[in-house]
Amino acid sequence: YFFSLAIIGLLFSCQKQEKADIIVINANAYTVNNNFEKAESFAIKDGKFIAVGSNSEILSKYIAIETVDAKNQTVVPGLIDAHCHFAGLGLSLQKVDLRGTKSYDEILEKLVAFKNEKNADYITGRGWDQNDWEVKEFPTKDKLDKLFPNTPVAIRRVDGHALLVNEAALKISGLSSTKFPKKITGGEFITENGKLTGVLIDAAMGYIKTPDATKKEAIQGLIDAQEMTFSYGLTTVNDAGVGRETIELMDSLQKTGDLKMRIYAMVSVSQKNLDYFIPKGIIKTDRLNVRSFKVYGDGALGSRGAAMRTSYSDRDHHFGALIFEPKRYTEIAAQIAKSDYQMNTHAIGDSANTHILKTYKIALQGQKDRRWKIEHAQIISPEDFDSFDNIVPSIQPTHATSDMYWAGDRIGTERMKGAYAFKDLLKKYGSVALGTDFPVERVSPFLTFYASAIRKDTDGYPAEGFQMENALTREETLK
Repeated sequence: YFFSLAIIGLLFSCQKQEKADIIVINANAYTVNNNFEKAESFAIKDGKFIAVGSNSEILSKYIAIETVDAKNQTVVPGLIDAHCHFAGLGLSLQKVDLRGTKSYDEILEKLVAFKNEKNADYITGRGWDQNDWEVKEFPTKDKLDKLFPNTPVAIRRVDGHALLVNEAALKISGLSSTKFPKKITGGEFITENGKLTGVLIDAAMGYIKTPDATKKEAIQGLIDAQEMTFSYGLTTVNDAGVGRETIELMDSLQKTGDLKMRIYAMVSVSQKNLDYFIPKGIIKTDRLNVRSFKVYGDGALGSRGAAMRTSYSDRDHHFGALIFEPKRYTEIAAQIAKSDYQMNTHAIGDSANTHILKTYKIALQGQKDRRWKIEHAQIISPEDFDSFDNIVPSIQPTHATSDMYWAGDRIGTERMKGAYAFKDLLKKYGSVALGTDFPVERVSPFLTFYASAIRKDTDGYPAEGFQMENALTREETLK
């Protein structure tokens, strides 16, 4: 009799328990809620947390297909990269990877090996950084012309804001060392003695014709990028600047189950894209979120394309440049402000930040919590920090530890006080969005964490940390 009652009670209890896919017990779990509470157990269903609590609380309320004993290991929520180039990473994995190269000669060796292996008709790649070389000067195309007289070569600098091309690439684009636009807006053709050196900055890069990725390459790129990012614990990525075709491809691969990564996709700004997406309104599925436009305010600091209020400390009478004419930013902001979309603008130099912040304030006209973002917010003038009261700073900590060796020479001691100022930005807005900007930097969010809280490179330099007054705490970084 008592045995029968026990069985009935057990069955009744099981019926009351909610089903989960996974229950984790005995964990040192950081909830990252407002009180930063820790827990020892949680339940997951359909890839989401459905309950967090003690072992007894979770096991009494839920039954799961799989139970995992974490053995007191640390568990954190799935990590989010707030600024990266997910599709770009995937495509870069299909090309020559030049990241980490320590000399121009090493780059040339990689290009020759790629040509021999792939028998490529056009060589493209990304990742070179002259600041990592012994001679920290832009390369010239002379050696490229000798090695590849008939094969076009176009390789991007690590930040994507400079391009090195050979004569064959110029020729196929209708240009030559002596035939090129002498004046352009938002970019520069680097010259010596009136001839192109082969290095093109920002808008100048648009004059070079490179082969488009095939659909097969684009699909494989997204799958390869997913594999790499999942391996680091990323579960959501903010892809900073993608076109309609890429967004539609992401959506289709998510629907088939091949692409499981959650993606907040910033639409690359163009009038065509503005006119297409704004009338549609926000597009949101369980894994795709299209609700913003990515705009370029200026170029990069490493290639001296960042727009500065006074000239660069290491190059007289050079200020960098805005990518568009100033009035174009006003037009874009006004159109987006009338919609539910966000405006997310790349701004690195102090002049670019000043102009974009003022543009935002005028367009928003006092609207609160629109979550418009400044992407990078790298060099801020003292008076501009207060303008982040309603604007989200989206920052990439590893930029600080990548640039710290030469940034002071480039912009001078005074401007460095407002550079990579993560803590100051946090104080003004109340939160910051952290990302990597991969493939400009490495994918690992753990390097982001280290650069944010410890402010050193992986060799432990500098011993005292870089501008530690602007380091974030571990808790602030994890949030």
